[in-house]
Amino acid sequence: MTEVRTDWTREEIAALFDLPFTELLFRAASVHRENHPPEQVQLCTLLSIKTGGCPEDCGYCSQSVKADSGVPASKLMDVRSVLQSAAQAKDNGSQRFCMGAAWRNPKDRDMPAIMEIVKGVRAMGLETCMTLGMLTPKQADMLAEAGLDYYNHNIDSSPEYYERVITTRTMADRLDTLENVRAAGINVCSGGIVGMGETREDRVGFVHTLATLDRHPESVPVNALVPVKGTVLGDMLADTPLAKIDDIEFVRTVAVARITMPLSMVRLSAGRESMSEATQALCFLAGANSIFTGDKLLTAPNAGDDSDAALFAKLGLTALQQDEPMRACKSMEPAE
Repeated sequence: MTEVRTDWTREEIAALFDLPFTELLFRAASVHRENHPPEQVQLCTLLSIKTGGCPEDCGYCSQSVKADSGVPASKLMDVRSVLQSAAQAKDNGSQRFCMGAAWRNPKDRDMPAIMEIVKGVRAMGLETCMTLGMLTPKQADMLAEAGLDYYNHNIDSSPEYYERVITTRTMADRLDTLENVRAAGINVCSGGIVGMGETREDRVGFVHTLATLDRHPESVPVNALVPVKGTVLGDMLADTPLAKIDDIEFVRTVAVARITMPLSMVRLSAGRESMSEATQALCFLAGANSIFTGDKLLTAPNAGDDSDAALFAKLGLTALQQDEPMRACKSMEPAE
């Protein structure tokens, strides 16, 4: 396997971004093949279990109370409804069931229901992932006790660009939650969004922040901004050249994430529905090996199961069945 480094410098990461495109793809594909089955892609399903009404002011989010996006606030779904959705996801071939709640942080009164959901989904044989906002150490421990496999908490962008997107919490707040998740023994899912008007230097900073964590995230979602009308970024970028990141630059970001975090699952997330089949194919070549399936990602549109099945058939890809490399390595570590 490729050497796993956590001492990457920004200069080294910037140099990767600056490589000729074909050379960068060759290096990323080589790293990918050394550590992952190149023809297999992990299928994940994402469900919003509590939509809208979030007090945060994330400029990209249609679920923020600051957005005029028409997304109504709802209560936490009942356990039975969530489990029905999980069963359908498993029938459609998903390996992991991811659940998101539009909270700044969960209330302690919500935790018993959340734990029941985790236990129920795991009992189906699915991997579980939750994204609930910031967590206290106690809440992280409760999720670990319930058997949660992954916790998603994206860093969104570079430390420098972050404050231009969100003011209601800091990058340090996000990193604190990641530390709480790690300390509880839960696998980390953390990535971000590109195409928010940031520069390549910011994309370098975004990758650098993740690649220099003490342990790389097991999953790294790379989202392309979906500019929703009524959100700060959606309105600001509408009808401008910045409203959609250049496809080649997006592929470059995927490739650099693969090279710097060789064992992580790199996931194509939001924005994939607007990408051509050729762009998606380049992303898979560059080392992306996880996608969200289904017609919706929280409140954003997604490519859909039929479209994905057709693309997989065209590219000769199949669904991942085995454990991801970082989890496999972790299972072989001696108990403390």
